[in-house]
Amino acid sequence: RFSLLLLNLEEYYFDQHTANHIINKDCKDERKFRGSLKICSKSIIFEPDDNIQPILKIPLRDCISIKTPEGHEANNPFTRNTSGQISVVCNQVFLIKERNVIAPYKTVRGRTEHSFQLDVASKVGDVVHTLHQLYRASCLDKMGDHAAMITAILQSRLARTSFDKKRFQSISETLHMECKAEMVTPLVTNPGHVCVTDANLYFQPLNGYPKPVVQITLQNVRRIYKRRHGLMPLGLEVFCTENDLCSDIYLKFYNYQDRDEVYFLIATYIENHIAEHTAESYMLQWQRGHISNYQYLLHLNNLADRSCNDLSQYPVFPWIIADYSSSVLDLTKPETFRDLSKPVGALNKERLDRLVTRYQEMPDPKFMYGSHYSSPGYVLFYLVRVAPEYMLCLQNGKFDHADRMFNSIAETWKNCLDGATDFKELIPEFYENDSSFLVNSLKLDLGKRQGGKMVEDVELPPWASGPDDFLQKSREALESPYVSEHLHEWIDIIFGYKQKGSEAVAAHNVFHPLTYEGGVDLNSIMDPNEKVALLTQILEFGQTPKQLFTTPHPQRIIPKLKSLSRASSHSVSIAESPVSPNEESFEDLTEESITLAWNNIAKLKLDKQYKIHKEAITGIAVTCNGSSVFTTSQDSTLKMFSKDSKTIQRSMSFSNMALSSCLILPGDTTVISSSWDNHIYFYSIAFGRQQDVLMGHDDAVSKICWHDGRLFSASWDSTVKVWHCGPGETLSNKKHHFELLAELEHDVSVNTIDLNAANTILASGTKEGTISVWDITTATVLHQTECLHILFLLLLFLLFTSFCTDSRHLLSTGEDCCFKVVDVQTGMLISSVTTEEPQRCFKWDGNTILSGSQSGELLIWDLLGGKVIERIKGHTGAVTSMWMNEQCNSVITGGEDKQIMFWKLQY
Repeated sequence: RFSLLLLNLEEYYFDQHTANHIINKDCKDERKFRGSLKICSKSIIFEPDDNIQPILKIPLRDCISIKTPEGHEANNPFTRNTSGQISVVCNQVFLIKERNVIAPYKTVRGRTEHSFQLDVASKVGDVVHTLHQLYRASCLDKMGDHAAMITAILQSRLARTSFDKKRFQSISETLHMECKAEMVTPLVTNPGHVCVTDANLYFQPLNGYPKPVVQITLQNVRRIYKRRHGLMPLGLEVFCTENDLCSDIYLKFYNYQDRDEVYFLIATYIENHIAEHTAESYMLQWQRGHISNYQYLLHLNNLADRSCNDLSQYPVFPWIIADYSSSVLDLTKPETFRDLSKPVGALNKERLDRLVTRYQEMPDPKFMYGSHYSSPGYVLFYLVRVAPEYMLCLQNGKFDHADRMFNSIAETWKNCLDGATDFKELIPEFYENDSSFLVNSLKLDLGKRQGGKMVEDVELPPWASGPDDFLQKSREALESPYVSEHLHEWIDIIFGYKQKGSEAVAAHNVFHPLTYEGGVDLNSIMDPNEKVALLTQILEFGQTPKQLFTTPHPQRIIPKLKSLSRASSHSVSIAESPVSPNEESFEDLTEESITLAWNNIAKLKLDKQYKIHKEAITGIAVTCNGSSVFTTSQDSTLKMFSKDSKTIQRSMSFSNMALSSCLILPGDTTVISSSWDNHIYFYSIAFGRQQDVLMGHDDAVSKICWHDGRLFSASWDSTVKVWHCGPGETLSNKKHHFELLAELEHDVSVNTIDLNAANTILASGTKEGTISVWDITTATVLHQTECLHILFLLLLFLLFTSFCTDSRHLLSTGEDCCFKVVDVQTGMLISSVTTEEPQRCFKWDGNTILSGSQSGELLIWDLLGGKVIERIKGHTGAVTSMWMNEQCNSVITGGEDKQIMFWKLQY
């Protein structure tokens, strides 16, 4: 029946002794109750073996005397206490769990005496000595002095003990480090010793509770997070599962060096087994629909220091539904949902106006809300029915007033909208499968409300048939299209760029400065009493999550009609499809074939190879019918290779400088090549000669693109130029008329460019690693992202019609040996995958990358998993160019080995 929750906040449980509690000592009706006497830093607790009897808790500050029958001779080595008795006289005692019922503590006031007889009489002297020390600490008036004395006693005990190496799982284990730490559980911490070996992480509690040793096998570890605990960077949380809410162990260290060393040892071990996930990598998975809204929020909470083991930083989830009165919940109506672009405090305009007026009149430091959206009290408000002992621990043995309990979903939502000081959000449990927190299954006496009604189960809205149905519909709402479209707005407020600064003020999202990370430096506060008081205030008030994003969060890519993504575990029903089963469109079949091709891209096989150039190949273009392949090379030639005759049919040289890229204009009549001699050459396939030349740059032209009569050219002269070619003239041998439409200026040489299919957005990459996303219609920069040494980039125009057309990703790679994904909408870098060597070219579908490496291999990458899933031997030098057909089942590569290679998918 004993648990650490019977202790006060910030109290430690030191040790226990088997003993008898003697009632009515030396009287005829003397009785003895066998049990366990527990020595704690602020109290003495006796737990009887008989469950009918209450647990006794005697606060040390309420003690009048603690002595043995021999009095002052208890610690005399020349005398011996043969009775093993300790007498405690106090003014107040708490009776807990009488008849093993969880209920508010009963308080017995007035002078009482309690006698305890230890089984091991020789321990009495040490026990009394410890109790006297702790009693003196409890009598100190100032909290800081009390905390300092308790800490000294604790550290002395830890210094006299060490980890018991006999607890190792194997005698062959190698010890890497040992240090002191505390295991953290909600509201309480338990001191002991941490050990890291080559196979396991161990924690041995000083008091042997709840078990002698906690062991975590390193091979089972899936995630590990550094935590901020008590506003200090001292926490470490370890998970052996990928998606669970609760961790396997949470440790708080006494200095950050020990914490960082343990983190390094575990992270080094597991980095060979699993990929480290960042907020950006989870964002990419979420945008692509590979993880749900619920899973994404869970991961963001984890990364933002939120933990189920720390009630002051418990995971925070949003209110989603705003309708708690209708008989049917309609998830197709926007008014069913809460406005996710605003914090709870800003949802009611009248209340917000009053808060803003107060904020404007307030002296610095200003804040809009006098309470937080997440705090220990709010968490236990929701969970009191399943975690009553936590509530009793937090509130000194009492439940809250019945009318302030979590009685009704609708009432709670209304109070969050209208209450002067209530701005709380929800907790993950509202979107999980366990509805027990809504039901008083423990039959707790939670009090009687003003109308005389007892507090029982939580009252549900009319649209819920029961607790399970309520959670099911809440989950459906969280995963609904409306929420998927708007969830990024709530993330901006809680974890993102609207959390702090001027954006927070504009969004009416300003809380007390002490709730923010870095809001106070505890190390700079020298007065221990002020430090303890400040820490207590912050932990009880609640803390704002760590800021994860400083730019607007991208929107999720929302499936519209059909879901052809490989992440989809089920198909859209026929009733939802706009196309009848027997009339599937050609586009649908094409998309399905593309999906099938990328699903099997690892089965790419070399078909043929030909050495056709004298230097590295720089560009590949193929005619619509696939019969002719045009290539450019650093040997300054443009060559036309026939797939049918397997011969070079033409070879053209425009200058003695290298050619950098090529493309074929619609109609297969003209090939355009860019050159290091600053020119762009037009070659007529029909007439077999140079048709025109555009002298458009002051340095080498690095890359060209074409769309709808417009030519886009990138150059080392630090510009990208947009040209218009006269309509129809590309079909004849006449000279072209070129009109410069726009000049996009950069600070340094531009290595590469790419266009989206709508011809509205252009991405450019410079030699210093800056990606710029341009609005072509206005010739203005939308975003810039630093990515380092860009060799190649590709703007993904998604291959699936089930995704919306206004949210796209940009993939780049460079000399820094990284693939980097940028969100085109916001310019945010959302994923980075490290490669062993530079990747010189690639194709991708948003999930999988086919890349050509510096060593000549073709690599298949799982972008979301951040790993290579297949290596295919190819060129003897770097793969420098790559072409893929529209069906994605045929690939041509060119390399430094002067060869072109033809690849086919073999299902």
